[in-house]
Amino acid sequence: MDRLCKAPTRTAQIVLVSRYEDFGFNANQFGSGWEIRRVQQVRDLERLVRASSPMAGVLDLQAPYTDAELSQLEQALQHLHVMWVAITSTAMLEDERIRRLIRDYCVDYVRTPFSFDELLYTLKHAHGMACLHGARSPELVARGPMIGECAPMRNMFRSLAKVAHNDAPVFISGESGTGKELAAQAIHEASSRRKGPFVAINCGAIPSHLVQSELFGYEKGAFTGAQARKPGLVETAEGGTLFLDEMGDVPLAMQVKLLRLIESGTYRRVGGVETLQSNFRLVAATHKPLEQMVAQGLFRQDLYFRIAAFPIHLPSLRERLDDIALLAESILARGNRSKDPLRLSPEALARMRAHHWPGNIRELRNVLERARLYADDGVIRVKDLPPGMGEARVSSVRFVPPSAYRTQAPRQDDDEALRFHASHFTGTRRALAQSLGMSERTLYRRLKALGIE
Repeated sequence: MDRLCKAPTRTAQIVLVSRYEDFGFNANQFGSGWEIRRVQQVRDLERLVRASSPMAGVLDLQAPYTDAELSQLEQALQHLHVMWVAITSTAMLEDERIRRLIRDYCVDYVRTPFSFDELLYTLKHAHGMACLHGARSPELVARGPMIGECAPMRNMFRSLAKVAHNDAPVFISGESGTGKELAAQAIHEASSRRKGPFVAINCGAIPSHLVQSELFGYEKGAFTGAQARKPGLVETAEGGTLFLDEMGDVPLAMQVKLLRLIESGTYRRVGGVETLQSNFRLVAATHKPLEQMVAQGLFRQDLYFRIAAFPIHLPSLRERLDDIALLAESILARGNRSKDPLRLSPEALARMRAHHWPGNIRELRNVLERARLYADDGVIRVKDLPPGMGEARVSSVRFVPPSAYRTQAPRQDDDEALRFHASHFTGTRRALAQSLGMSERTLYRRLKALGIE
């Protein structure tokens, strides 16, 4: 207790949000160096935080909340840069709204029943994070090699930062090629296990009869050809993170063993009798609709609930068209041997933004690598892209170069091109103006003349 209750080097201001009068402990238990302020009503939370500027807080989510109360709480949390620790129960974690609050706004949580030492340890960790990041939003945690500035990606990065600082299983969903393994690596690198190994396995690439031996390992003589003991990937991931990609391809018989591993933390090697203890953080992912597979009896419901406590969805590339220019710049910069970086012509960028991108980032990378070989004068043009890319959506409008938009007397086809870009551009007006090579004021005047708000 003395070690845990050692005071911070400066007074730690903590806000406690709880509807209960008797919370099971009092402020005196924290010892010197801690200043605890309590709020019972959500409407008072923002006022107190702005007045006292706490860096960390405890969010009591044990009591049932109405939809209106949860909405009010979420609105308050959106504007407060506080490192929150949630207190909740197993029953409350079954509520998707509670799981979302913890995932999006808390750096960690403790589950009832808990000891005061456990809460204090978790709270000190949250306060340490606040000191490290200057009380900024935890979404500033390293993103790894992932790139994105659009709203869906910023929300996803925020979720990554939230789940990184506890050991609960994380489930990453998204289409093939969206970067699920990169997201898992980002979680690992931002977690307390970052010094441990990151072990990734594609469950869909392993024959069903070999999944168990790959994960759990095997003993000598367990089967024909097993001439020596071999550790499995669970053992290899000791102290680190185990990433199970394409979780939807795990056979039903193996799902039972995985459930036991997650719940008890124990397993046995194939052909072995010794029960081994595991120590890893699980991150699972798939592009398949697991909820539908559960309904069809193809995936165990109990296993789904265990791995999907904190779900993270990676948006497809067609949901983040504003990031294509940024992604292209990064991809083209890699492996570029010339001093002048390759760039996309406005026409080529328009075609790429009009493409459906079924292969997502993987397809984008392949398209750009191909275009790199064909590009002349350091510029990727429409002719360098795969034949027909984005043609269906832009063929009805003649592309007009940005310089044409600056003319004093625009032609009719210029207006049609501007209408097209305004209707298909999903970013801000400022970003649209920059992409078209005109000032924001000129763009506003042109759009107003066309009756576009």
